[in-house]
Amino acid sequence: MSEAKWYILHTYSGYENKVANNIMKLVDNNNLHHLIEEVMVPTETVVEERDGKTHEYESKLFPSYVYVKMVLTDESWYICRNTRGVTGFVGPGSKPIPLTDAEVANLGVAKKAAEVSFAVGDTVKIVSGTLNGFEAVVDEIDEATGNVSVTVSMFGRPTSATLEISAVQKVEM
Repeated sequence: MSEAKWYILHTYSGYENKVANNIMKLVDNNNLHHLIEEVMVPTETVVEERDGKTHEYESKLFPSYVYVKMVLTDESWYICRNTRGVTGFVGPGSKPIPLTDAEVANLGVAKKAAEVSFAVGDTVKIVSGTLNGFEAVVDEIDEATGNVSVTVSMFGRPTSATLEISAVQKVEM
């Protein structure tokens, strides 16, 4: 059996999550985990300040695209291609082209486990994203998802935010 690679599906706008969920349901129901390992819609957490209030929401990094890690066979191709909302694979004609290792690394599709050098209650500095430069206190660490929940003091008020573990660094006292 060959190794699973990342492929990109093009979908109708707004159907990304529905397509990802439908493919994973088919995989679960038909026990095809050996063919389709992972399906994801890359998102980032965006924090906006509106009307004096902080709003946090998920924004798709690549609208209309779904990433699928699979072993390319006629069966896996058929499942993905014939899922409602899918317009096709990214690649010439109908032949899907896998992403190279460099592309996967650049897109951040396959997240590497970030090293956690801090604990709950520690003060950390945010080093990337919209809150870059702010200091925060760690509320929760979820290594399974690679996220950390923090409280940032913005305009004198505590504001909760969920960030990637790699987006924060421990502040040395």
